[in-house]
Amino acid sequence: MDQLVQETFIDKLRWNLPWLTRYPLNRVKAMLGTQLFERKRLIVSVANHFEPGWAPNEILDRKTQAARLKEYVKTARDIGDSVRDSDGTKFRHTNFYPAEQYDAELLDMMADMQAEGLGEVEVHLHHGVARPDNADDLRAMLSEFRDILAQRHQCLSVEAGSDQPRYAFVHGNLALANSCNGKYCGVDNEMAILRDTGCYADMTMPSAPDKTQVPMINSIYEYTGDPECAVPHRKGRRVGVREGRPQLPLMITGPLVFEWIDPARGYPRPRIDDGSLTAALGHDMSRIRRWQSAGITVDGRSDWVFIKLYCHGFFDDDQSACIGEDAKRFFGQMVEDGERTGRYTTHFVSAREMYNLAMAAIDGKSGDPNEYRDHLLTPIMRKAAMKV
Repeated sequence: MDQLVQETFIDKLRWNLPWLTRYPLNRVKAMLGTQLFERKRLIVSVANHFEPGWAPNEILDRKTQAARLKEYVKTARDIGDSVRDSDGTKFRHTNFYPAEQYDAELLDMMADMQAEGLGEVEVHLHHGVARPDNADDLRAMLSEFRDILAQRHQCLSVEAGSDQPRYAFVHGNLALANSCNGKYCGVDNEMAILRDTGCYADMTMPSAPDKTQVPMINSIYEYTGDPECAVPHRKGRRVGVREGRPQLPLMITGPLVFEWIDPARGYPRPRIDDGSLTAALGHDMSRIRRWQSAGITVDGRSDWVFIKLYCHGFFDDDQSACIGEDAKRFFGQMVEDGERTGRYTTHFVSAREMYNLAMAAIDGKSGDPNEYRDHLLTPIMRKAAMKV
């Protein structure tokens, strides 16, 4: 038993050493890149791994899922009405729905949520679970689900001059581009398939302390590995102002920083803050400072700070932390603190809007990020409404 524990610890250490060894330099660069006395624009997006069918050991039946989703909509409406950012935009999540669990009735309800401003719909996928997936099946699954979302439910987005639906992506079980050695994926060229099927941004990372965590942390970056090979996002180049359009999907990571002191007890207790909205990590305002300190920016635009958070909206114990009463207090306080102190403004954005703002910064835009929420991609739903 002791030997098994030791091997497990050694395995985890080996998986995490690549990013841990980079962490000190990453923190130094973030501090050096911070402009003192500069008013920040905190661009906040919540990637919700949106699975109304989730239960610990099963997928719930449709009737139960629909009932859960109806209650969720009420909760999302409540926080959206109560908490608005510096632009007056509602707090909401981006809802990454699992392609393998497609249900037309549930997606109709989610499309209604999007129309109400309560969360745009994007693509989530668990695959290669029972056995490794293959490239042909993955391409067919993503293409079919993309077209169903776009045509039947008028979700996703398009770029001016094109009818090609575009989507953001979160990989189920974190195994993006076969980063778990065949488990929960199995497709080495997954990144190329994402690119070819219209994926504009991946928002899976960070995944530490899981073995799928790559050395690139706390950054918006262009992957530089071969997209036809496994884990091309292991290597990358941070994007910068006027440095040219990156190859897609753009890698947008959430914060990965250490919390050294237990905020409740005041004594040392190192643990990872990965931007997850959970009851365990809580709602201390120090989290906002940590997320900001990760320094996730487009190089040359230090005042626009990108904070990609994530949650599992149907984990019962965490629902209050991500969309309910605890979240309402926390994010309301976040907006109020920024306005009161003048240190920052808060901008709640969807995954699409976060990508648009990153690309706007790359294109040399500055000032109020609210002006660039639709910089490149526009929701299909909005374009369809304009034609009526």
